[in-house]
Amino acid sequence: MTQVKENNTVKVHYTGKLADGQVFDTSEGKDPIAFTLGQGSLIPGFEKGLIDMKVNEKKTINITKEDAYGDPREDLIIEVPKSELPEDMAPEVGMGLVSRTPEGQEMNLLVIEVKPESVVLDGNHPLAGKDLIFDLEVVEIS
Repeated sequence: MTQVKENNTVKVHYTGKLADGQVFDTSEGKDPIAFTLGQGSLIPGFEKGLIDMKVNEKKTINITKEDAYGDPREDLIIEVPKSELPEDMAPEVGMGLVSRTPEGQEMNLLVIEVKPESVVLDGNHPLAGKDLIFDLEVVEIS
């Protein structure tokens, strides 16, 4: 296979950056990520950026927030009584928590405000609302 197509399994080295150049994730110094296109395991813009790339090809792609994690959603910001938190927890702004939905799915939450009787938690992805830049290198196509 000479070029990446939908449903190919690929191995890719990447570096993800914000518009200001801040790196938020990279495979540098690690194994490349491996995944099959079209299964929805990665953000749409990342997969679209790989289409038609060749093995050993490098390129930089710009992904708008719409093709990444979207805009932050107000419905994912919730206020929870402190009584619902573990007794030994002392919540602080910036603290990460993990909760389970009734269906058993894990949800990452960030404490964004601590009030006397409650905490305000944000369930949005940390990169929601941000445009992303990725440096890509295709290592393998199968």
